[in-house]
Amino acid sequence: MKNRIVAISMIAGALLMTALAFSQSTGQGRAVVTILSKQHGESPASVSQQAVSIKVNGKESTITSWTPLRGPEARLELVILIDSAARSSLGSQFSEIEHFINGLPPNTKAAIAYMWNGRAVFAGPLTADHAAVLRALHLPGGTPGSSASPYFCLSDLAKNWPSGDRGARREVVMVTDGVDNYERRFDPEDPYVEAAINDSVRAGLVVYSIYWLNQGLADSTMYANNAGQSLLMEVTEATGGENLWNGIGNPVSMQPFFEKIARRLENQYELGFSARLDGKPAAETLKVKVGGSGVEVTAPKQVFVDRAGAAE
Repeated sequence: MKNRIVAISMIAGALLMTALAFSQSTGQGRAVVTILSKQHGESPASVSQQAVSIKVNGKESTITSWTPLRGPEARLELVILIDSAARSSLGSQFSEIEHFINGLPPNTKAAIAYMWNGRAVFAGPLTADHAAVLRALHLPGGTPGSSASPYFCLSDLAKNWPSGDRGARREVVMVTDGVDNYERRFDPEDPYVEAAINDSVRAGLVVYSIYWLNQGLADSTMYANNAGQSLLMEVTEATGGENLWNGIGNPVSMQPFFEKIARRLENQYELGFSARLDGKPAAETLKVKVGGSGVEVTAPKQVFVDRAGAAE
């Protein structure tokens, strides 16, 4: 009997050790980090891996790769996601959109999609033929509220990204006022925004937003628009992008915003890391620190940590 109890105890101990090892295994992840010079107009100096340190979920983690995303090997996929309820005066900005798309590196694949009824509806395929991308550009033409929620649409895009190339950067430019028609008041824990952030982080999206008023009286109120901008800021900061706006009211020109985005695309690094994974793969907090001075670092506040060795 005594031997049987000892054997059972040993088996139980082994099972416990296995469970602990499973729950605290090594995870891996990657993120796109943007590094700019604090001096406007200057190109930042190259940053070495030795100058970078990170914390994942508040714990020091190991950097496994640090790759500058420049040249023909730096694949980029970019989607301009336009709110279908945007005011038709958006047509005055088409030349700026065209200039931005035409200025992308030749190997960049791009597409135009419209927020419609909670989905990201593509006007054409993701392609490196930039002329074909621009032929798909058209006025939104939707009615007030036709997008449902811009955050539903972003989630749909994240879940149904039109490419399986996980080696390429995935970047999104949302054109919207950010008003969530399902939750007009500002709620920092808006469940639809949180879902959009989680889906975007899992898909590895870097999200930018450009402010443009939607149709409808409610979208003209200062309260609704301040709430919309605050929600967009949550999304862009979580994913490592930027919320671009000049206050309440449509910008005279989007060109300065597109110039900012283009500069960021030219100064990005891919960060690979390993970190402790407590339980299932999940989105965790990320903090990136770069030694030295004179640089401005933008990194996603959240990053997806998967099991080490998981398929790309």
